[in-house]
Amino acid sequence: MIENLLTLLAAALALMGSPGPATMACAGFGAAFPWRVSVGLVVTITSGTATVILLVALGVTGLITAIPGAAPVLTVLAGLYMVYLAWKIATAPPLGAQRANRDTPSPLGVYAMAIANPKAYAAMGALFSGFPLVEDDPVMNGVVKCAVLIALALSVNFAWMATGAALSGWMRNPRANRALNITFALLLAASVLAMLFL
Repeated sequence: MIENLLTLLAAALALMGSPGPATMACAGFGAAFPWRVSVGLVVTITSGTATVILLVALGVTGLITAIPGAAPVLTVLAGLYMVYLAWKIATAPPLGAQRANRDTPSPLGVYAMAIANPKAYAAMGALFSGFPLVEDDPVMNGVVKCAVLIALALSVNFAWMATGAALSGWMRNPRANRALNITFALLLAASVLAMLFL
């Protein structure tokens, strides 16, 4: 079991930790918004990832993808919201100039983006197809695997958020901070293009 757990963690870290829509959004939140706001957005995006993990574990994704045309529509809607998030990150004022929670992304929209991210379904499907953690008990195996993957998703997302926040902390100059926000926004937009066309 320990060997399978370590293999699962290594595979999950590579899939969940690599740059993609959710991780780039978390880095952008850290760079563009105050810490309290960023934490809330990261928890929200992780709850969306947790929903994807549970949907994959329960086999619900097979039902959704069986509906003709559902997958492309969800992908396009997620892509559009990610472009909107990129815009919000790019146009956020430097951290010192922000007031309260004005102009932050909608938590509902952030959650919806996370559950409509096709990369997340593909990654979770790959992770659930192997790496048994509890022998001869598929239900407990699924529960343990869900708990491990949700904890890892939260850790990865906070690490990306902290990276974005650390970079913005080094760049207190408003122009440098704006350049960082735009860079994260462009990376998020590039991950959307990769999601839609690769």
